[in-house]
Amino acid sequence: MDFFIFYGLTIISVIITLGAQAYISSSYSKYSKVNNKKGVSGKEVARALLDKHGLQDIKVVETSGMLTDHYDPQNRVIRLSTKIYHDTSIASVSVAAHECGHAIQDKNGYLFLRIRHSLIPLVNLCSYAGYFAIMLGALFSALGLIWIGIGAEMVILLFQVITLPVEIDASKRGLKELKEENYLDSKELGSGKVMLTSAALTYVASVAATVLQVLRLVLIYGKRRD
Repeated sequence: MDFFIFYGLTIISVIITLGAQAYISSSYSKYSKVNNKKGVSGKEVARALLDKHGLQDIKVVETSGMLTDHYDPQNRVIRLSTKIYHDTSIASVSVAAHECGHAIQDKNGYLFLRIRHSLIPLVNLCSYAGYFAIMLGALFSALGLIWIGIGAEMVILLFQVITLPVEIDASKRGLKELKEENYLDSKELGSGKVMLTSAALTYVASVAATVLQVLRLVLIYGKRRD
């Protein structure tokens, strides 16, 4: 049982994370090779959807990396990775529309997005302080510090749980826009949905991996307290 607690839960969390990453990589690789019939790029779709919703102040810019796409509400910018920005694939327009979904959420005051944004400073602190507290606590046999660290990990878990509806809702909004503006036909929309669903599963995997990690810590140090 101790072996499972120490190593088994960690191995399971790694498998879940790698499996989700492999799935999105496979989906992206597939649909990044299929051009949409309209021949529009991710940049063009993002710009058009933002303008449609009166978000002309939000810039669409290119950023390095693969699938590094994100909406930056502080600087009012959507950053699209190079292939998403330039390519006319189903994957490109789907990801671009998803990021526009976040901008629309922001404009409409979507509750979970607001909660998520408010937690970011605390999560940034916890991501550094959590394991530092656990390591110090383990080094000096200070259970109080260890439980503070576990508490910090639970804040990160809360953040990840709140992220799930934010990402799912952004995908729904993005696909709805692609349908309404006729950027993708029904078959292409199905492919776009598969692409965005695989991306959402990476967030589900993150939640599962963090749950297992927190459970592992609780089982280890809960036994020591007893």
